[in-house]
Amino acid sequence: MTQISIATAGIDTAKDKLDIAIHGDAARWQVENSVRGFKRLTTLLTKAGVERVGIEATGGYERRAVKHLRAAGFTVLVLQPIQVKAYGRVHLRRAKNDALDAALVAACTAAIDRPRIEPDARLQDLADHLTFVEQIEEDIARLKTRLEHIDDPRLRRLVMADIARLKARRGAEMLRIVAVLRSHTDLARRFELVQSVPGIGERTALALVIRMPELGRVTREEAAALAGLAPFDHDSGKYKGQRHIAGGRGRLRRSLYAAALPASFRWNKALVDLYGRLTARGKAHNAALIACARALSTCHEAYPAFRK
Repeated sequence: MTQISIATAGIDTAKDKLDIAIHGDAARWQVENSVRGFKRLTTLLTKAGVERVGIEATGGYERRAVKHLRAAGFTVLVLQPIQVKAYGRVHLRRAKNDALDAALVAACTAAIDRPRIEPDARLQDLADHLTFVEQIEEDIARLKTRLEHIDDPRLRRLVMADIARLKARRGAEMLRIVAVLRSHTDLARRFELVQSVPGIGERTALALVIRMPELGRVTREEAAALAGLAPFDHDSGKYKGQRHIAGGRGRLRRSLYAAALPASFRWNKALVDLYGRLTARGKAHNAALIACARALSTCHEAYPAFRK
């Protein structure tokens, strides 16, 4: 991490309000988490000469503010809570309230390098729509589980009608996402490239293109870490602990894992061979599948066209 000299602000997000602090300045502000509040926030930051803003991810309540600030020309870094918490521990900051949290976010943002790859607003909007599709799929799974415990014919018909309605909505939303994606030449090309990998269907290709815009611009190790599929060491002294995956983009990881299961048994010969080698060496079923999912997350390695 390197110290940034430009004026940096930090924002602590709540459902109804935003607390703002500027790194190295005692000033503290609070605005509504609404369009009216965003306009006032933009004015305050501009007057203070702020160019760089850090905001902690807070269950989606930060999204509208991030979108507004980026449209206004600010460099916005969305920090994960673990980053801010770790920075606070390093600097022995234990006191906590909204204003102090904003100052901590500002200090953490000032110490972090600007990301190499800038976010793509087109993909951020599509990610929200893809999340909606995934939530519909979760609702369908819950209803199917409920159906297993219902014997009354009338209630079964009601639940089955709900499942059919959700499936139709899911199909319509998928068609809409694909149409929007294909309306952009560069995204359509990436989508086709990903789909050409054996074992990756439309649903997984959407997850990869939308949730991992870094494809083709990061190493395979970085791609695996972004997807939460990189095995991390857990060793200390003479102790050799078991490797575990952790962190990363949870929804992307679940999509890749779901695709790896059929691909490693039938659709992708390279993954079938990989799964066979790993299990023959004594690897557990889940560990072998995670390795196959990791291979799918680095599919861009086989396609130099991704880098063009």
